[in-house]
Formats: sequence, C-alpha cells, structure tokens
Amino acid sequence: MLSATSASNTGPAFPRPSLPGQACIREVGLRDGLQSLASVMPTAHKLQWIREAYDAGQREIEVGSFVPARLLPQLADTAELVAFAKTLPGLVTSVLVPNLKGAERAIESGADLMLLPLSASHAHSLANLRKTPDEVVEEIARIRAARDTSGSAIRIEVGFSTAFGCTLQGRVEPAEVLRLLQAVLDAGADCVGLADTVGYADPEMVRQLFELALPIAGERLNCGHFHDTRGLGLANVYAALQTGITRFDACLAGIGGCPHAPGASGNVASEDLAYMFASMGIATGIDFDKLMALRAKVAGWLEGETLHGTLWRAGLPRTMRAAAVTV
Repeated sequence: MLSATSASNTGPAFPRPSLPGQACIREVGLRDGLQSLASVMPTAHKLQWIREAYDAGQREIEVGSFVPARLLPQLADTAELVAFAKTLPGLVTSVLVPNLKGAERAIESGADLMLLPLSASHAHSLANLRKTPDEVVEEIARIRAARDTSGSAIRIEVGFSTAFGCTLQGRVEPAEVLRLLQAVLDAGADCVGLADTVGYADPEMVRQLFELALPIAGERLNCGHFHDTRGLGLANVYAALQTGITRFDACLAGIGGCPHAPGASGNVASEDLAYMFASMGIATGIDFDKLMALRAKVAGWLEGETLHGTLWRAGLPRTMRAAAVTV
C-alpha cells in the first residue's frame, strides 16, 4: 500500500484552485420556490420565514416579485414582505421584476435590489416574457433611466436564464450569452448572474462560461443560480466557486423549478449548499440548527408539496458540530 507521501511522488502535482473564505447564499424560496407551487402560503408564514431565516444568519433574501396578482397570486403580498424585511438590520432585500411597471413598484417599495430576468434562449424569452432578448435589453435601459430619475439607490441585477441550455430551444450558444451580457451592461445593469434554469449544465460547462463571461463583466458578474434537476446543482456551484464567484441563489428544501423543465426537482437546497460550504471551511454565517428548524416549519406549511434536499435526512456528520460551522 502506498503511503500518502509516496503516492504524492508518483505523478505531477496539480495546483489546487484557491477557494474563498466566505460566500453568500441568497434565499430565493419565497419567490422562485413559492411561485412554482399551486398553494398560496399565508403572509403571516412568509413573515415568519423571513424573520427566522434572518435569525439563522441569512443576510440576503429575495422576498417576492412585482408581477400582477392575477398571474401569480402566490406573490401578491410582496410589498408587505419588503416593508417587513427592511426593518431587519443588515438584510439585503431583493425582488424580481419582469418589466418597467414592476420596476416602478420595486422602487416605491424601498427594496435594495431588483432582479430582472433575461433569457439567453429566444424561445424561452418569448414563452416567459413574450419579448425577444433584445427587447428585454431595451426594457432594462428604460428601467435604468427610471431608477436614476427617481433618485433611488436600488441596484439593478440581470439574471441570465437558460444560459446553459433550454428545453424549448435546445442549445444556447455561449457567444449569444456573451453578446447579451455586454448589451445589458451597456444598458446600465449594476450586476449580472448566470442561471442554469432547466438543469442542463455540468461543471465543465459552468467553468467555461463563467471564465468567458468574467473578462466582459468583471466583478459585476457576481451570482450563480443552479437547479438540481439532474443532480448536478452542487457540483455546478463548486465549478463556479472555482472561478471566483462567491454569491449563489438557493431555496430552502429545494423547492421551485422551471415550468418549462419537465421533471424538474427544484433549485439547489439552501441547507445542502450551506453544509457543503461549511464542510469546505467557507463561512456563510448560517446557524444550522436554526436553519433546519425553519425547514421543518416550511415543510409543515407546505404539507402535500414535494420537497427536496438531503441534509434534512442524514443530519450533520459527527465530525462537524453545528456550533463549529457558524460565524
């Protein structure tokens, strides 16, 4: 049997990618998760979710979306959720907006950040927003102008949906993603993120696209959004992490998923992602005992809905005490 020392001398030494000391997990379950479910969670439960996620150490939460209530009744109370979230010191409150009207409501609400979705897939863009990607870019420019005119400090983030492929269109060319990336930055976006909306990506695809996008966007490329549709969500997070990305979207209990991705199992589970980071020595500020207690409550509120994730089944390993993985 080779010893560790002798084994290390049997071949070339490969440099280990440096990993960050800390990362941010933006909780998007209240928007991306709940919008995919048929049931409507009472506002009181949502307020409790925000409060307890905050108490568990989460410092960025996407609380809802300013879309017409007739389209998404699950998110009709977004303004009330923003108002409550803004009372919690140090919490970054974000909302999704699909158009200028939604952006105006986000500005009025006092949210810290509005997320604008742009599909790199033309077919998905037409199905989701009834606009071509270039028409969405034009809308982003109008939203930037409205934000500046209002004097608001709200930040504009553009999330690139279907950046790694699309169930409607199939392949999405990296060159098209990069073209649109430059276009939205020119239109005035403050920051951007890449999303594997339908779970087509693998770690090598993720590494390559982020490495191509970083020279264009630099530090303004600051978010990865991955779905665990085919079991590669955490692996794809790790690939993005190796390129320097330290901010990721996730949903408690892995709820959510794209309606255009048949069989989708939802977003990366917040608790599983927090565990992976903690196991690698990357601080998130999250208290596992409190986060898992919240997950149990959410599971009760969503009785009958399919939940995902693995940490809730197995728990933390004996080699990792909950107190040792908080900040």
